[in-house]
Amino acid sequence: MDVRQLRQFVAVAETLHFGRAAERLGMTQPPLSQSIMALERELGAPLFLRTKRSVALTPFGTLWLQQVKPVLEGLADLPGRARRILEGETGRLDLSFVSTADYSILPALVRRFRSLYPDVELALTEATSDVQISALLEGMGHAGIVIPPAHGALPEPLAYRRLVAEPLIAAVPESWLAEGRLEAVGGGLASGDVIASPLIVFPRRVAPVFYDLVTGYYAARGREAEIVQHAIQMQTIISLVSAGIGIALAPASLRHLARTGVRYLELSEGAPHLETGIVWRRDDHTPTLSNLLSVATDSTDVSGAASG
Repeated sequence: MDVRQLRQFVAVAETLHFGRAAERLGMTQPPLSQSIMALERELGAPLFLRTKRSVALTPFGTLWLQQVKPVLEGLADLPGRARRILEGETGRLDLSFVSTADYSILPALVRRFRSLYPDVELALTEATSDVQISALLEGMGHAGIVIPPAHGALPEPLAYRRLVAEPLIAAVPESWLAEGRLEAVGGGLASGDVIASPLIVFPRRVAPVFYDLVTGYYAARGREAEIVQHAIQMQTIISLVSAGIGIALAPASLRHLARTGVRYLELSEGAPHLETGIVWRRDDHTPTLSNLLSVATDSTDVSGAASG
């Protein structure tokens, strides 16, 4: 059985006339009849009821026609499907991201990508930067949104593009403000209040750049941070702040994470900036990845924040 025989069967089934079907197919009637008979022998059942004056589909032929036509239509669509795959309009994209990106770059990037490529299967996985980088080096996933290592020291197989840099702000328990333990002046928090407060932060092993940025703010003001709790997800950190465990320094986009009992305040002086970007394997030329990188190129439009 081959595609030629299937097309011949459909032509006869639609015309119910071997002569007209042969004319449509650009062939003579005898070889068409022989081809249909060979097909019937292979299937083990007749497709047509033939008389000297008429041709009709058998019940089996009627049902089989319903199976064959979609197959042929699918074959005709294969070149178009190939083009869509090669142009990244369909397929799969595996994207991982740090929890902080969930409130800054990720939503707008995903929304824009989906609007342009709705038929791509987009798989999202939250993971710390170190886990994402290790996975990419092992050939897993296509790209990750990470907080880059200090001085951009990524392994050579990986490429990196900055997407956004945003200032850190303080997330503080509202109860501390009500009690006068902290004082907000003009919507900001003085550095003295910051460094005197117990701190909730990511463990250094999972977010060394973020950890050093936060603790460096304390050190630059002559104080070692009093870390009362580590947590590996930003949502958990903010929940602990709401419980009055301590304060946290977080990217400004965390204002989007509303939580009862938490107030976000700007740092009144010297707020450090946290950079977030996209990383991928240099030798990965997957079309869906190329399209994602094109979408992420204009990071100012995607993130709503200048990236430089």
